[in-house]
Amino acid sequence: MEKGLKIKANKVLWVATGVNFITGLIYIWSVISNSLITELNWTSKEASLPYTVLTIFFVIAMVISGKIQDIKGPRLTATIGSILMGSGLILSGLITNPQMMIISIGLITGTGVGMINVSTAPPVVKWFPPEKKGMVTGIVVAGVGISAVLYSPLANYLTNTVGISKTLIYIGAGALLSSVLLSQFLENPPSDMIHGDNISKDKSKPGRDKVKDFDWLEMVKHKNFFKLWLMLAFSAAAGLMIIGHISNITEIQVGWQAGFVLVILLSIFNTLGRVLGGVLSDKIDRVTLLRMVFILQAINMFAFSRYTSVALISIGVAITGLCYGAGFSVFPAILSDSYGTKHFGVNYGVLFTAWGLGGVIGPMTAAIMIDSTNSYNAAFLTASALLILAVLISFTIKKKDMENN
Repeated sequence: MEKGLKIKANKVLWVATGVNFITGLIYIWSVISNSLITELNWTSKEASLPYTVLTIFFVIAMVISGKIQDIKGPRLTATIGSILMGSGLILSGLITNPQMMIISIGLITGTGVGMINVSTAPPVVKWFPPEKKGMVTGIVVAGVGISAVLYSPLANYLTNTVGISKTLIYIGAGALLSSVLLSQFLENPPSDMIHGDNISKDKSKPGRDKVKDFDWLEMVKHKNFFKLWLMLAFSAAAGLMIIGHISNITEIQVGWQAGFVLVILLSIFNTLGRVLGGVLSDKIDRVTLLRMVFILQAINMFAFSRYTSVALISIGVAITGLCYGAGFSVFPAILSDSYGTKHFGVNYGVLFTAWGLGGVIGPMTAAIMIDSTNSYNAAFLTASALLILAVLISFTIKKKDMENN
């Protein structure tokens, strides 16, 4: 392994993590939506709709940009995505009405974040050997998780001092400039590097045979891909039912006005779950690890309505973040294990259409339930049921099938 290539690989790893840190601003939507409701008198449904539309265009952009990223490299897609992400936020601050924000946040920012997301994990996976896939994926996606530690108190401070409009403008301008700058350092490995082995060219290692590279059309025909897709859709919907409403849940359930603190807590454990999930998935069977995560999250969701104190709801939020975050490192690792890395950009985008579906179902379902019943209890039970379905599906996936394809 050449020293120069190793330096480049580590540079791409940490730059990708930094870019993801910036895009993590979408996870402070519960703070933003709470301000839209209290400051501008929006309904919960109106405040949730821009985020729902964002998730749709997020995954559409991932699929389209994934193919471009595989061919042209991540620098181009990440730069365009950064411009769109920041511009959408700035436009939202200039024109704050429900209809306009569907376009600015939903379409423009959503497309930008999707383009960025498919420009970070895929190149990193291509740079590193199979035995490090889980770990490096965990590090990259942890950038998104930890960002709310900064963004949540910043957004809370800004909304309380300058209002929601200027908050969106300031955050959008900062995100645009910083992400465009960092995007210039992203790149795919040289084309002559071995896909599936990448930096580690030691073919003598047992269990490291080259995985066949599937393009997305071949991948979607494989029986286990649809199972993975459903597991991601169900688990994402369950997690986002809670994550997108943390501030409101805290205010309604325990009467605490400082829900943004729990957004920070969620972010910390979301990050921990991403790193820990990635590291553990390199040591134990990845599908088994997902099953354990789903079971823990299902129990947590079932019990969430009983978290009637700040201490209890803090524990529930921590578990939610830990379990939700783990999936973001384990699913991509399973994908590259099973379908190779050559077409990983577009394959990653296709798989994450499941996350997009979960993003539509989860927050909007919770919003409709709270508007109708003034309680999140039905949402908690629905989330638990979705996770149980994911557990049942996981038992139908055989390790041998995933390895041999």
